[in-house]
This record gives sequence, structure tokens and C-alpha cells, in this order.
Amino acid sequence: MQIIAVFQQNGSGETKIKGIRQFGGGEFDIRTFDIETDLPPVLDDTSPYLPEVIEADLVLDYLTHHDLSEDLSRLCDQLGIPIVSSGKKLQCGHAFCPPICCTLQESSTLGPYGTWFGTPRITVELDEDRVSQIRVHRGAPCGATWLAAKKVKGLPLDVALTRFGLEVQFFCSANPAGWDPLWGKSPVHLAADIHTAALKTSLKKKSALANT
Repeated sequence: MQIIAVFQQNGSGETKIKGIRQFGGGEFDIRTFDIETDLPPVLDDTSPYLPEVIEADLVLDYLTHHDLSEDLSRLCDQLGIPIVSSGKKLQCGHAFCPPICCTLQESSTLGPYGTWFGTPRITVELDEDRVSQIRVHRGAPCGATWLAAKKVKGLPLDVALTRFGLEVQFFCSANPAGWDPLWGKSPVHLAADIHTAALKTSLKKKSALANT
């Protein structure tokens, strides 16, 4: 099993922890590091909050304090442990920093986590003009991909093309108040667009196979 160390503040990673456990095929041993105290805006010394050594194959950073994330990334770099810090712009270490969790690209460096979680990859099964099933091969660690796939089962395809992204938004745990100037969207809307694109890609592949 891949050992994952999750760093969170006041339960900030709980949705992802639950999703990884539920949809990760039982391949992960998750160990959490919780910080539940109020912190000042600037931390000159993060050592009281971060361990000196991390025994894990991968670190997931769901910390909300930038100084903690910076020093955690530096620590992981020193220890040779890959770290995923979604939505962060870190200057220290070599963290994977996708805009949101479900835009993480596949990388062998991330082990099984990188295979199971990140940019969604799905296969759509149709019964005439209705969605009979969506098989999720890779999805969001919060579980939104799998949960949304169940919601659109049995819907007409034209309805599902719109509904899939909307359902993802309902289950997405990203901050809807955030706004990314690069994408021009909130993280929740970006998650919806990424999943809608994955659905369209699956349909195009299906159509191409049918025409060969």
C-alpha cells in the first residue's frame, strides 16, 4: 500500500481523505497531521507545527496557511518525498501545484495516487441515446467524479452533457468563492468544465471506434 501523509488545518482535507478511502481501491494507507489551532497571518517559525521527519511515500498538502505550505514543501524536498499542493503557488521545494485537485496530470512520481486521482478519465456506456453507465478510471480525490457519474446514469445524453458538470459542482469541495485570474473561473466552475471535457472526450473516442 502507498503511504500518504495528509497535512490539514481544522479538517480542511477531510473530504479528500474520505474520497481517497472510498474510491481508491484500498491501495492507500492515509496518515493525517492535523493543526487545529488559530495561527497568526505570518509564521516566522513553523517548526512547532511541522514534524522533523515524515515517513510516507507521498504528501498531500491541504494546509490553509501559506507559510506552513512553503516549509512543508521545503521539508519534502529535503526528504525526497513528492508533495501535491493543489491551488498553491509555492516558491520552495518541487511541489506539484495544479490549480485544483482534478487538474493534476498523471506522473509516475506520484505512484498509485497519480494513477487513481487527478484529471478525470472516464468511459461512457450508452443505451441508444441514454447514458447507461459512466466508468471512472481516474477522478477527483474528493470523489466528485464517481458521485456525479451515478447521478447522470439513465439520463438522455444531451441532458447528461450539461448535468454531469453541474453534479460535479455539487460534490466538489473546492472553495466556490475563489477566483483564478488565469482561468477566469472559480475552482468549482473549473472542476465542472474539466469533467464535461472528459465526458466529451470519451464520447469522441467511442464515436471514432464505431467508425473504424
